[in-house]
Amino acid sequence: MQLITADPRSLKDNPDRSRQSKSSPQSDALLCASIRAIGVVQPPIVKLDPEGGNSYVIVLGHRRAAQAIAADIMEIPLLLADPSDDLGAMQSFAENIAREPLNPVDQWRAIERLVALGWTEESIAMALALPSRQIRKLRLLANILPAMLDQMARGDMPNEQQLRTIAAAGQDEQAEVWKKYKPKKQDPQVSWWEVARALTTTRMLAKHASFGDELAQAYGITWVEDLFAPADEDSRYTTDVEAFLGAQQEWLANNLPKRGSVIEANEYGQAKLPAKAQQVYGKPGKGDLTGWYINARDGSVQSVAYRMPEAKKPKVVKDADGVETVIDEVEVKVRPDITQKGLDMIGDLRTDALHEALARAPIEDDTLMALLILAFTGMNVTVASGASDNPYGQAKCGPHAARLIGEDGNLSFDRETLVQAARSVLIEVLSLRRNRSDSGLIARIAGDAVGADQFLPNMATEDFLSCLSRNALEAAAETAGVPGRITVKDTRLALVEHFADGKLVHPAALLAPSTDDVRSWVGRHASVDSRLEDAHDDPDTLEDQLSGSDLVDDSADEEEADERFREAAE
Repeated sequence: MQLITADPRSLKDNPDRSRQSKSSPQSDALLCASIRAIGVVQPPIVKLDPEGGNSYVIVLGHRRAAQAIAADIMEIPLLLADPSDDLGAMQSFAENIAREPLNPVDQWRAIERLVALGWTEESIAMALALPSRQIRKLRLLANILPAMLDQMARGDMPNEQQLRTIAAAGQDEQAEVWKKYKPKKQDPQVSWWEVARALTTTRMLAKHASFGDELAQAYGITWVEDLFAPADEDSRYTTDVEAFLGAQQEWLANNLPKRGSVIEANEYGQAKLPAKAQQVYGKPGKGDLTGWYINARDGSVQSVAYRMPEAKKPKVVKDADGVETVIDEVEVKVRPDITQKGLDMIGDLRTDALHEALARAPIEDDTLMALLILAFTGMNVTVASGASDNPYGQAKCGPHAARLIGEDGNLSFDRETLVQAARSVLIEVLSLRRNRSDSGLIARIAGDAVGADQFLPNMATEDFLSCLSRNALEAAAETAGVPGRITVKDTRLALVEHFADGKLVHPAALLAPSTDDVRSWVGRHASVDSRLEDAHDDPDTLEDQLSGSDLVDDSADEEEADERFREAAE
């Protein structure tokens, strides 16, 4: 090679270079800064223009020449060489990998170029110090639609799982899917997960196959290696599901063990046991049976142990002459004393009686408080509690209410126990945390009633004050009589020092709600209560009183929502 100098603006780009996609702006900026500071350390390699003239064509170093122009350098050192065609391709590919990593599409194109020049996959892997499996994986991109490859070359790459799914599909299928999901002007990014989902096909893995090569050939099964899977496991698969399941079924019929039987599997891949059979979860006994089935989800042959109930021995009766008669005992089903419909009717009657007693019967104040505590432990009551660190926790009122029940099963308590239980239940239920446990306005009303403001801690801490804006922080300092500082940090430190032995309570933390909010809340609920009280005097008009109101609409919505939930669960 010969060392020369030339203006980088006079160099011609190699149209057959490895890097077709643009490098990242960050790496270009870093290279430009380095060249501006210390120049071009490693000269680009050039060759004479094959079309004639005194110009040079860049073989290696396109980015160095481009960034030298960007750094406004007039001359750079060059190495003039005449490499052979195949060696030049490998040199260009290897150098680009050693510098900024090539886009996977550019890597695949460079590999295909080397293969066209006579390189084998093994020789390419050896020259680049890459596993042969990686070379074969990159060559899978040849199965991808060219329009998709162009999009990937722009930097919009799917993840490995999506790339695996797309490469496994035929190009006709890819073309149909690409028409629907190709990028639009208003949305240049491709939703690759939707493309992969549309091209997903069911795979049957070779590691789940119990049959051998003979049955695979008989059913025309061809294994395809999944080059994206880990290299240390059998990643072969087939998309011919019917042939795979047929081979599995024939193998199972030919290899069924003693005391084994073929059973069916449901759509979820679970075994369907014979009628009255009980599955054995422990070690099977001598009298237990084994059912073999094919899991339709992955095609694997699986087994389940079960036992059948013992047959009842027939009853033998002797008559006066000593003749034995065999009598088959028939199990007689005894009808329950009350049917399910009857139990539903009892539940309705009990509820009506309970509600009437709660509305009209005389109840002592202590008993009324105890009943209110018990109500929070009902099976139909769910309270998102703020007493737990878990925002999805439920209130545990049962232990508090259990203290009010005596040994005879009736209410039995003293005044102090009742008050402690009431306080504990209120702690479980009321919350002002900013998550699903927030009780809202009623918790603030309750807190104001019991004077909870005096229990607020000192809020002059670095953690809380850092949450305030500059204006809010300066207002708090002015209110406390602390002179303002130039920086926000100094103002925070001054407030922390000022309240080291005192207590700062920010006005926004006070529990008392505004009068307008309370009146609005009372007005919303008082309007519903007044309609119910008016209708209570005339039950025949209760339905008319509620018609057109929010109560009827909410009930209908809840019933419709419950019905949709049941349908989804089924």
